[in-house]
Amino acid sequence: MPLVRRLMEAAAARFGWRRAYGDTTQVDALLTEQTETAYTEAAGHAQLATAKNTDVLTVQPCVLDVRGRVLADVLYLEGVLTGARNRGLSAELIERLEDAVDHGHELTMLLADTVRTTAPRHAAPASTAGRL
Repeated sequence: MPLVRRLMEAAAARFGWRRAYGDTTQVDALLTEQTETAYTEAAGHAQLATAKNTDVLTVQPCVLDVRGRVLADVLYLEGVLTGARNRGLSAELIERLEDAVDHGHELTMLLADTVRTTAPRHAAPASTAGRL
C-alpha cells in the first residue's frame, strides 16, 4: 500500500472516518491488498522471533500484547454487531458478525491459555505456605 494512502487512511481512522466500498470487486481488491501488505510486513517476523524468543518468559509479553489487541478488536466488533442488530441490518451480515465475534472470543481464550503456559509454576515449600 503506498505510504501516502496509508497515512491518509490512518488519519481518517483516527477521526473515526472509514471508507465504504460499493461493490465486491473493490472489497476483494482491498482484502487482497491487506493480505499482501500483512505478509510483506511479516516477512521478517519469524527470523526476529526466533532470535528474540529464547525462552518462555520472552514469549509471554508478545502473546499478551497480541491477546490485548485481539480482545480490544473483538469488543469493538461486538459493538458493530449490536449496531447491526439494532438497525435491523441483513440477517446474513448479523450471522457473519456473530461468527466472527464468537471466533474472536475463542481466540482470546486460546491466547490466554497460551500465556498461562509461559508462567513458571513456583510452588511454595510446605513449611512457608500461608506465611506470605
